[in-house]
Amino acid sequence: QVQLVESGGGLVQAGGSLRLSCVVSGPGFATNIMAWYRQAPGNQREFVARINWSGITNYADLVQGRFTISRDNTKNTVYLQMNNLRPDDTAVYYCNEVRGGNSGQGTQVTVSS
Repeated sequence: QVQLVESGGGLVQAGGSLRLSCVVSGPGFATNIMAWYRQAPGNQREFVARINWSGITNYADLVQGRFTISRDNTKNTVYLQMNNLRPDDTAVYYCNEVRGGNSGQGTQVTVSS
């Protein structure tokens, strides 16, 4: 069974940066597509970024150019580097493994103006 544990969230001022990490346990990480989603209060969960096994990435328009997703297959870890954060980036961020559809418990990101 795949388990995912996110970390790295916190409170940051607008314009600041955070780096989220997601450690994945269980088989198949290196061949799995990994993604980050987020959910703000009162909103539906929305797609943020995705990376496949060879490092090809996709981003939501709202984060393109500010966020970078990456992975380290030797550590079973996927990262989300978030730069130039804005108050509307405030949300709980979830790591997701696409093959099985499992997500972690989420990590809170709060951006103050």
